[in-house]
Amino acid sequence: MKAPNFKLPSTSGTFHLRDHLGKNIILYFYPRDNTSGCSLEANDFNNSLKIINKLNAIVVGVSKDSIESHQKFIEKNNLKFDLLSDEKTTVLKKYKAWGLKKFLGKEYYGIIRSTVLIDKKGNIIKTWSNVRVKDHVKNVIEELSSI
Repeated sequence: MKAPNFKLPSTSGTFHLRDHLGKNIILYFYPRDNTSGCSLEANDFNNSLKIINKLNAIVVGVSKDSIESHQKFIEKNNLKFDLLSDEKTTVLKKYKAWGLKKFLGKEYYGIIRSTVLIDKKGNIIKTWSNVRVKDHVKNVIEELSSI
């Protein structure tokens, strides 16, 4: 399946998916900057960048947070990849990373922690939904290695 094209504000300017074809893309959606699970996931990706880059891939994180919030998150964690701001949830919805969630008996709409692996031609190779952070990056790298 072809990955939906999009353009979003990025911590390095503007990210347009089609401009990054030719590389594999790990597009991960996370709920919020500076929360424990999101920090752990971002650091796991960051610590694995050498391996990911050797596999001709880039990592891009997406949440509803503002670029200003993303910049602080990057500085605090010394992240070496771009974060995208989808405040209007347009891309989150296209990639089915926005939906109904339940917590303590209450229902609300929010970001479903997900990762999409896109090959260098722009095809979706694999999608992980309702991600558990522990060992997730390792699983993504294993899948990326098989491309």
